[in-house]
Amino acid sequence: MRAKVGYQTTLRERATVSGLGVHSAAPAQIVIQPADADSGIVFLRTGLPGGRERLLEARRSNVTQTSLCTVLGDATGASVGTVEHLLAALSGLQIDNAFVEIDGPETPIMDGSAAAFVDAIDQAGVVHQSRPRRYLKVLKPVRVEHNDAYAEFSPADHSFRLDVEIDFPSSVIGRQRRVFNVDPATFRREIARARTFGFVSDVQKLWQAGFALGSSLENSVAIDGEEILNPEGLRYSDEFVRHKALDAIGDLSLAGAPIVGRYRAYRPGHKLNAMALEALFKNRSAYAFVEAGAKPLFPALGGVRAPAVARGLRAGIGLT
Repeated sequence: MRAKVGYQTTLRERATVSGLGVHSAAPAQIVIQPADADSGIVFLRTGLPGGRERLLEARRSNVTQTSLCTVLGDATGASVGTVEHLLAALSGLQIDNAFVEIDGPETPIMDGSAAAFVDAIDQAGVVHQSRPRRYLKVLKPVRVEHNDAYAEFSPADHSFRLDVEIDFPSSVIGRQRRVFNVDPATFRREIARARTFGFVSDVQKLWQAGFALGSSLENSVAIDGEEILNPEGLRYSDEFVRHKALDAIGDLSLAGAPIVGRYRAYRPGHKLNAMALEALFKNRSAYAFVEAGAKPLFPALGGVRAPAVARGLRAGIGLT
């Protein structure tokens, strides 16, 4: 099928992924289903007490927590945690509309990257819909600062340019910076397989706080002092900054439309990404929603299947 550039997309058929939550260690199954044009990304949280079900739109207004992961929730207490990797896969592959049914409190961590979700979407297939895609175009700079970190949106002509820099005292990571023009091919090749990472020295404190209960070498890059514990090593020499880019793509998809602009972040995390998005929306003159016209804003869908998920040994890891 020839790609219809600038039109909305959804899945051709349903895709199913099952696994454990990295923080809760609870099992969950997600079923990603086709959705109508203009639906956006919507979660159906099932398995709540009393057999209740709740709909949660993937929107910034539904973000209830940004500590270690991004959590969507509502006033009833219904929530879905660690949504950023799935959202990054949907956004990175330019899937506009999907209905995501989940029966547990947290999206499965899989191998710590977005690769399993990309593979599931590939197997389901993608179809174009009759409605043109709507974009969020950045019109002027908006900047936020938090402690020693900062993030800034600024205008770009026709793409989403992601500029991420991290700086850790550990020599295993150090200072890394990557700049991406984000499109499906780049996401598949350069970002999707980058795994979450953490320090073994943090794990006891995180366990006591109820986090990282399901972390292991199968789903995280573990750093112990100046050593990487995963026997297979890194997938990229700068896998750490690439994963921060992956997180940012997922978090920023909560804008509700693909972004046309530049996002520059120094030492980003889920909280900083959420702050930047909130600051952008508070400044009504800094952005506009535009529909795709005759001139394409993004490259067409395409690319190869994601590589197989790597496996490692189980161990406790404090995540970042």
